[in-house]
Amino acid sequence: MKKLLLALLAIAVLGFSSCSKDDDSKPIPKAEGEFNSEDFKGEIKDGEVISLDASKTYKLSGAVVVKKGGSLTIPAGTRIEATATSASDADVRYIAVEQGAKIYIKGTASAPVVMTSVLKEAEAWGGLVVCGYAPTNKSDAGSAGAEVSGLAYGGDKPNDNSGAIEYLRLEYTGYKYTNEKEFNGLSMFGVGSGTVVDYVVSYKGGDDGMEFFGGTVNASHLVSIDSGDDGIDFADGWSGVGEYWVSLNSAKSGIEGSNNGDNGAATPMTDATLKNVTIYGVGEKPFFLKEGAGMMNINNIVIGGLAAEKEQAFFYVSSDDTDAAARINAGDIVVTNANFVDMKAGQTKAVNILTVGENIEAKGAGNGINKPEWVSDALNTIDANTTVFGDAVVAKVAFEGDVVSDMTLDANNIYVLNGAVIVKAGASLTIPAGTVIIASEATATDTDVRYIAVEQGAKIFVNGTADAPVVMTCEKTEAEAWGGLVICGKAPTNKSNAGSAGAEVSGLAYGGDVTDDNSGKISYLRLEYTGYKYTNDKEFNGLSLFGVGSGTTVEYVVSYKGGDDGMEFFGGTVNASYLLSYESGDDGIDFADGWGGTGMNWMSLNSAKSGIEGSNNGDNGAATPMTNATLKNLTVSGMGEKPFYLKEGAGKMNIDNVVIGGLADNKGQAYFYVSSSDTDAAARIAAGDIVITNVNFVDMGTGNDEKASSGISFTENTEATGAGAGISKPSWLSDALNTAYNGTVIVN
Repeated sequence: MKKLLLALLAIAVLGFSSCSKDDDSKPIPKAEGEFNSEDFKGEIKDGEVISLDASKTYKLSGAVVVKKGGSLTIPAGTRIEATATSASDADVRYIAVEQGAKIYIKGTASAPVVMTSVLKEAEAWGGLVVCGYAPTNKSDAGSAGAEVSGLAYGGDKPNDNSGAIEYLRLEYTGYKYTNEKEFNGLSMFGVGSGTVVDYVVSYKGGDDGMEFFGGTVNASHLVSIDSGDDGIDFADGWSGVGEYWVSLNSAKSGIEGSNNGDNGAATPMTDATLKNVTIYGVGEKPFFLKEGAGMMNINNIVIGGLAAEKEQAFFYVSSDDTDAAARINAGDIVVTNANFVDMKAGQTKAVNILTVGENIEAKGAGNGINKPEWVSDALNTIDANTTVFGDAVVAKVAFEGDVVSDMTLDANNIYVLNGAVIVKAGASLTIPAGTVIIASEATATDTDVRYIAVEQGAKIFVNGTADAPVVMTCEKTEAEAWGGLVICGKAPTNKSNAGSAGAEVSGLAYGGDVTDDNSGKISYLRLEYTGYKYTNDKEFNGLSLFGVGSGTTVEYVVSYKGGDDGMEFFGGTVNASYLLSYESGDDGIDFADGWGGTGMNWMSLNSAKSGIEGSNNGDNGAATPMTNATLKNLTVSGMGEKPFYLKEGAGKMNIDNVVIGGLADNKGQAYFYVSSSDTDAAARIAAGDIVITNVNFVDMGTGNDEKASSGISFTENTEATGAGAGISKPSWLSDALNTAYNGTVIVN
């Protein structure tokens, strides 16, 4: 906020001291008439009602001042262009409305009023100044000289009416008298609540985009882009409601909220209600609570985008601002539903005395940091090559904590997983097509393992598509970087503590007697660099399914470079189709603990150990309910140890249409392998419970002649295609699902 310009000085400089009849330097408007559009300047006097002509472009060549009792109407589509100010030209170009005067800017969504400059650069002209009779806490209220016009403002009329400003775009404002005295785009001095301010854009202003100096006016649908100082500023006891505000790329603060620069505890105190706000890309303090701050209730705000080198609180209060601290300590500043985006190292959400309620679903002004729907194309367009909102920007939204009610993510954002996300019983998490979730890299001292888990009784809906899969990946592009996705259901398992068993990698309960339990849907999901390791014995998989029921859909899932198994089934009855596990650090796909489902169209390529591992129970190979798997259309190739490992009792299996091969030379390993000491698995084989048909053995390698361990029967078919194309990319694996986040093609 700048020092006030003395009224007398402003009058002298701006040439308003002489309004005598012999002053011929300005065109004299006629009542019900119009200004000279080619030389637009002068006064609209008491009783004069002036309407401009939208068919003309008005060349603003000096100051236009609507005097007390006068009225100026600017119809939809009118364009006003400030002419260039020479170094010797004292006629600063701006439009001002005195106390007791009115302005009616009647733009529309398709035909806004535009006030701009022939010079397409910040500080080219002064902007719009409106002065009213509403209260302000300046000591000279009622006669205070407005900072940039010298006009009086303030008083005791909270409902004062200065007219209406609707659908207005201001460009290249911010004319500078001195380094301390500078116009804003829209300056409102003591403007009352009877005035309408709605749909106003400030583009590339040299100072603030919009500033409220006291008053009670409410203002909605404000956009400030590329301001040279603050985006939107309120002070001096402003007591209004601001809804749908956007402040992007301001040089200093995104929003600056003050009470009084001379006395932070001055009354009437600033009392601002702000709803649906977006602040992004600021140069200094995103939201600066300044000079006593006053009282504020802020709800639904998206805030972020501070430069990496700024180690700054997003809600900032100076450490020596005792009046602002008093307001915070009194609970007078309330911030709820805040969504912090693109936070960098060293940046904090708020000063430590301010509590902020967070909500990663908060949309701010309507569309996060991107153009909201309420900004019409006409209001957004500067010229044929320039728009106010340029290309869409993807926000990085912090993502962690419990999901306790239904939540839907926004594919326009990138979600940065900074810890565990647990969907609690009764809640759901919906992830739309194209959403990207990136686990941040954990530090050596960071115990917050990054993973996503779904409790029993909760649901997840991964709604990817072939062209736009959901991607869960990590900043650190190597195996074991983060935990992956864990789902816990109420379907049966043969673990001895079924119903309360602690899932291996989350500790959550799983299992029960609900065979058709429904944990939601997973469709078109790519998981990358999973497998975080607690210990050598406890390690995350890409997708871990604990007691998940047949009411759940699992289809089109890729695990890429996971540190442990790509996918693992711990009991349950869920069916799963179109799975690809590529370069897993342990097994490609693993099922155990009484899994009784159907798997169709599975590929397991280049896993470090088994391609597929099928078990019954590691503690009791004959435990019931027994694993009972139906597998159709499988491709297993390029594994490090046992291609298909029938393990720990194995259970019952019906396996058909398999392409299997690619074991390294001289492994001397059976492709369908059973340990000679696994008596429970041998019993299943002897009973005919393991049936393998239509197997195509490929690339078996030198020294790997044993197709199956002793006792295992199978039938061969050299025309079997496995998952669809042998060891090549099958048709169901879309290009988008097959391409890692770094652009690497997974299967050629």
